[in-house]
Amino acid sequence: MRLHNKAILVLVVLTMTLAFASCGKSEEASYSQVDAAKAKQLMETEQNYVILDVRTDSEFSEGHIPGAMLIPDYEIEEKAESMLKDKDQLILVYCRSGNRSKGAAETLAKLGYTNVVEFGGIIDWPYETEK
Repeated sequence: MRLHNKAILVLVVLTMTLAFASCGKSEEASYSQVDAAKAKQLMETEQNYVILDVRTDSEFSEGHIPGAMLIPDYEIEEKAESMLKDKDQLILVYCRSGNRSKGAAETLAKLGYTNVVEFGGIIDWPYETEK
């Protein structure tokens, strides 16, 4: 019976150690993902937001979502803090197909932006665009 009690005690101590060890860790930087319809809804209902296009300059010139700001994905780390001053502002991120926007959203989250929403690519955007 003693061996059984010791085994239970060891399991309890291990469980508590793991639980306390994980308490001090901060959550990993994260962002949300939505589809085009939800992104459009946010654009229609929110007041203070940025639409961020992370494609190249030439892709942006071919057509973009009205009001979008351009920061190519490969320039996010160097330009985000100078161009996106409010780290708590809603930032809606897109690219052509959704690959670059995911990476850019992750980078923004790691830089401390707290309200990043990635919504895929302009190829799936059924709403208005402009040149």
